[in-house]
Amino acid sequence: MSTLFSPLALGSLTLANRIVIAPMCQYSAQDGRANDWHRIHLGTLSQSGAGLLILEAAAVEARGRISYADLGLYDDACEAALADVLASVRRWSPMPLGIQLAHAGRKASTEKPWDGGGPIAADAPNGWPIVSASAQPFDAGYSTPQALDEAGIDAIVEAFANAARRAERIGLELIELHAAHGYLLHQFLSPLSNQRTDAYGGTLENRMRLTLRVLDAVRAAVSPAVAVGVRISATDWVEGGWDVAQSIVLSRALQAHGASYVHVSSGGLDPRQQIAVGPGYQVPMAEAIRAEVEIPVIAVGMITEPAQAEAILAEGRADAIALARGILYDPRWPWHAAAALGAQLAPAPQYLRCEPRQARGLFAARPA
Repeated sequence: MSTLFSPLALGSLTLANRIVIAPMCQYSAQDGRANDWHRIHLGTLSQSGAGLLILEAAAVEARGRISYADLGLYDDACEAALADVLASVRRWSPMPLGIQLAHAGRKASTEKPWDGGGPIAADAPNGWPIVSASAQPFDAGYSTPQALDEAGIDAIVEAFANAARRAERIGLELIELHAAHGYLLHQFLSPLSNQRTDAYGGTLENRMRLTLRVLDAVRAAVSPAVAVGVRISATDWVEGGWDVAQSIVLSRALQAHGASYVHVSSGGLDPRQQIAVGPGYQVPMAEAIRAEVEIPVIAVGMITEPAQAEAILAEGRADAIALARGILYDPRWPWHAAAALGAQLAPAPQYLRCEPRQARGLFAARPA
């Protein structure tokens, strides 16, 4: 039996298989609101046969967007627009849906990637003042963020909790907290970006404090029916920065605070990063963390082939695999993986439910 196509529980949510569609920013929202592009994009992915679709990073406040075109879940208009899109998706797909909640911190107020992705000054059109753990810009040419005071930190925690309430209200079954890729929670975690001398800086325990506070607040804000996980960058890929050893300590703490899973990525915090890219290059980090926790661990990063994904799970290196660019390239990747591994998709996408006998022939190995 294929491990990739076996069920997996993430807290209260049980997936039919272990293929997760990772959050992918679309830079196509209007004032934080989802629109027809999201209806098309999410509708396509929801027919892929994956076990879970996690929507792109949704900012918990307007200044927490990476760009002015980012999705948000911080006001009634954002909530209503996303609810409308999700109603269309659910009409045609039984796939569980989650969302990533995020705050970009010092990496906010930028152009769309296809417009260069560079920083936008606070006083320029489509720009705004930014915040972080410390008053250190992300890179040359970027604005210097305001270091959050305790009141500001409290407001950030409450913004995450409010967004989580909105997420549950519109029927999302899973919430992923974005503590990776150099965004605000990661900025507090890493000693490269956190130079604070108060209760949120210095020691590892202090640097983890905000992420754990946010997890606690979100877990308390939603019902037990909603799974709550955390995405982390396991390393900054910079000497003296955040690393796997600290990620293991954090992951243990996340488990103790009720996280449903840990989603292991890397990098994004510091432009000096030197990433050793290759097939499954982040899997060893997921494996190291999985050996130290009991909650499920999701591996991501250049996992492109069905046999590769199957081996990662069968060897116990992770509990699920996540796809991003790979499933944009092949939106039927799970179908093709099922065929390659002699497995069946369950539940079947809408297209396959109409002709079950023909569908079985497409996605199950024929007996010899």
